[in-house]
Amino acid sequence: MDAVFSGLASGFQVALDPFNLFLVLAGCFAGTLIGALPGIGPINGVAILLPIAYSLGFKPESAIILLAGIYYGAEYGGRISSILLNVPGDAGAVMTTLDGNPMARNGEAGKALSLSAVASFIGGTFAVVLMSFFGPALASYAIHFSPSDYVALMVFAFASLASLVGSNPVKTLLAALIGLMLASVGIDANTGVARFTFGIPDILAGIDFLVVVIGLFGMAELIHLVEQQAAGTLKTLKIDKSFVTMKDLAFTKWTILRGSVIGFFIGILPGTGASVASAVAYGAEKRAARDSSKFGNGDMRGLAAPEAANNASAGGAMVPMLTLGIPGSGTTAILLGALLLFNITPGPLMFSQRPEIAWGLIASMYIGNVALLIINLPLVGLFARMLTIPQQFLTPLIAVLAFIGVYSVVSNPHDLYMITLLGVFGWFLRKLQFSLAPVILGFVLGGLFEDNLRRALSISGGDWSILVTSFNSVILYALALLVVVVPILVGRMRRGRSEGESPQAPS
Repeated sequence: MDAVFSGLASGFQVALDPFNLFLVLAGCFAGTLIGALPGIGPINGVAILLPIAYSLGFKPESAIILLAGIYYGAEYGGRISSILLNVPGDAGAVMTTLDGNPMARNGEAGKALSLSAVASFIGGTFAVVLMSFFGPALASYAIHFSPSDYVALMVFAFASLASLVGSNPVKTLLAALIGLMLASVGIDANTGVARFTFGIPDILAGIDFLVVVIGLFGMAELIHLVEQQAAGTLKTLKIDKSFVTMKDLAFTKWTILRGSVIGFFIGILPGTGASVASAVAYGAEKRAARDSSKFGNGDMRGLAAPEAANNASAGGAMVPMLTLGIPGSGTTAILLGALLLFNITPGPLMFSQRPEIAWGLIASMYIGNVALLIINLPLVGLFARMLTIPQQFLTPLIAVLAFIGVYSVVSNPHDLYMITLLGVFGWFLRKLQFSLAPVILGFVLGGLFEDNLRRALSISGGDWSILVTSFNSVILYALALLVVVVPILVGRMRRGRSEGESPQAPS
């Protein structure tokens, strides 16, 4: 414990250096702006700015502090477009749209933005504290998570989808199946067979996540707005000066804590990321609530849970990268590449051999979380005022952000046609009252599920029993079964009670 405090003291000396402090603040601010752009996300933001940080000749600790600031700044910023425009900034912000956007449409944009900022701050700080004191031990456990355990984790996540969103579990699972189908498009990495490409060479490498999320959310929302304008049914959104109150925080305190715990522990599992953490946290909160009827219609708990989990998972993903040299998410894989670029090898010895980098980075995350709260809370009113933009201007703004965001990252004109096609498809699903969140989650989790299933079967030589032999996988399958069965049993018990308590007709 003394070693931790002495390490943190030395880390704060590095992070509070005027130049490094400036880089933390600049990274957080730039990350917030990058995250607010629909579909760009922290991965692309860090990847775009990595060459700049390297070419400017920064010290290794300064460069990694800047890139880390962009990382968790983008995790914060992803909520802005999710809440205001119903277009998630990245995969981890998909769940934020479910209750965040309805709150904005109900005239509580300020409350939604400020609550998400506070939940993100608590989740991020909680993760950094746990990383400081228990990081190496937790990483040692996470590294023993086998491919078969990951398969069980994906099954648990898919089982959670049934009670995640919407009132129709069948439509929810069908939507997740559509996401799985989209994830399977492209060349099979093992066999080299083209799957569902229909002879189109531009999708042989698969469909980019950015294309899917911008098409299904951004373009579908755009078509929906145009339809309302044409029909004359478009309502002007009311904006008030709502802000999160102590009563709101007291109401959501356990929600934020549960989301932080779930997000951190899922975040330390290599390869999972914020999308899995936010989905599991949202599902757990919905099942824990006594009254879940408001979920999906603007419930504060439905916003606080994924936001806390989202940022806690970002801190959790740092644990295996720093202590074992194994990236916990796509963004930490780029941060790992940045360290290797500076001839630094992450791992257990880095804390003793290069403490200025390891502890300096951890200390900068403490500072960054506080800085993001200070930066974001005063801007809540400004962000909320975006909803007062007349719809005839907001509609083309969404279109411009969608097309520029996609083309700037993928640089393929074909993908512009693809987002338009997916937008029409997403609009059609909305007309049929399908939720689009399970489609995105199915798409994100589908690749993880397939990759780990292949690895597990390769290890066992094709023996399927490997999927149920470990303790972790058995526990996760049992939880998946409970997630499906318990809501059905509870629903039957409630119906039985209501029938038993109904007054008898007079004889």
